[in-house]
Amino acid sequence: MNKDRKQLKEKRARRTKRIRARIQGTKERPRLSVFHSNRNMYVQLIDDVEGKTLLGMGGVKKKKPATKKKAISKTEAAHDLGKKIAASALKKGITSIIFDRGKHLYHGRLKAVAEGAREGGLIF
Repeated sequence: MNKDRKQLKEKRARRTKRIRARIQGTKERPRLSVFHSNRNMYVQLIDDVEGKTLLGMGGVKKKKPATKKKAISKTEAAHDLGKKIAASALKKGITSIIFDRGKHLYHGRLKAVAEGAREGGLIF
């Protein structure tokens, strides 16, 4: 492993530890944890007090257009995932959450998930 890659991993590990030290989800206000790879995105609502996942969704796949319309982008798919998790959370009676961005910076697809969840009715 080259030196730059190792430093990047160490920075991400420190960032994750720093963020998780400040936030903790409860049953009334669970933690919305977001993870994304190059292809897919996964979100979970977690109760850290009991150590249980209350709700989880993932595997955002780009939809193929039925007609000659342009295919949906990863960012638009992430926005839709935020709306879906918000709708499912509201059905379970969860209105307020704590957002956990993990090791990722708050931009792009991560930001799209947060905005979709806000539009869906969740309060951060």
